[in-house]
Amino acid sequence: MALQVSQQLKYWGIAAAILVLLLWLLGDVILPFVLGGAIAYILDPLADRLERLGLSRAASVAVITVFSILVFVLLILLVIPTLVQQATNLVEFAPELFARVYGALDTRFPELMAEGGAVQEQLATIGAAIQERGGALIAALFSSVSGLLNVVLLLVVVPVVSVYLLVDWDRMVAKVDELLPREHAPTIRRLGREIDTTLASFIRGQGLVCLILGTWYAIALALVGLNFGLVIGAVAGFLTFIPYVGALVGGGLAIGMALVQFWGDWVWILVVWAIFQSGQFVEGNILTPKLVGSSVGLHPVWLLFALSVFGALFGFVGLLAAVPVAAVIGVIARFGVDRYKDSQLYTGTPETGPATGPTTGPAPVVAHSGPPAP
Repeated sequence: MALQVSQQLKYWGIAAAILVLLLWLLGDVILPFVLGGAIAYILDPLADRLERLGLSRAASVAVITVFSILVFVLLILLVIPTLVQQATNLVEFAPELFARVYGALDTRFPELMAEGGAVQEQLATIGAAIQERGGALIAALFSSVSGLLNVVLLLVVVPVVSVYLLVDWDRMVAKVDELLPREHAPTIRRLGREIDTTLASFIRGQGLVCLILGTWYAIALALVGLNFGLVIGAVAGFLTFIPYVGALVGGGLAIGMALVQFWGDWVWILVVWAIFQSGQFVEGNILTPKLVGSSVGLHPVWLLFALSVFGALFGFVGLLAAVPVAAVIGVIARFGVDRYKDSQLYTGTPETGPATGPTTGPAPVVAHSGPPAP
């Protein structure tokens, strides 16, 4: 006998609660496995394409692994040290930057910068806070991320987990499909395809958009000669996955730095503005429509809420899981809304059963309006 809906909801609710509890308790322990699974998911379409070209699954994974190692080594040797150095210098430069802003405002708007005024105190406080907390943050990230051993384990375990999951990805999907409850398997498969479409559009497509824009911003700003242009461009590209936030934060940082550095030379300030304007134009008209599409369905406010909640509850692992979980919840919520609109609760009308065939009982009695027959 099939389980009642209330019992099914109870069992699935218990399973979801156990999953959330395990995620909260394990925390950073599962970080390498979350990262490895995310990398394997992102690279699975590439492995499938190589298989269609005639390579075996193992050979496809080997080609991807060798190429990824080469890219990682190049990043370690050429890009990451420069980014770390510029980020550190930017934090150390913060008090001087605010001092320059204070000097410019004092020259042009002396009434706002009176001695002991609120604006002066706020600028001094912000500069000191950035230097103090920013330095502590960078030290925590690059020198004591729970110790050097954890960093080494992360660099070793994540690639190994990614390779094993990538090799067995199709088999794991087939095994999971076998374990689906038979009654709900078609619905779960349909929801799974919608979730995969959403994640593929957002994570793979938006990730590629972030990479392209971050590279463009960083290289263009560095060529212009903007101080800390490389790290500002990288930050702007990374934040592009939240619509408008990357442009506002990156553009604000770059144009603000250009105003301080190139004050009076308006050509270079306009060049910095043009770099971000061109990036936004290409993103909105070419990159996002081609790589991401219009069917993602993840609102920026929903993304920010998910990042805030999961980051507060589960730390860095929560930040990694926030976007996929937000996508899953979004797909399930849309499915629930569709079911609700088809239900009696929404329509207010009783469901009509299927049409029945001719009855075999006695013929119905037909009322006559005339006198009875003799």
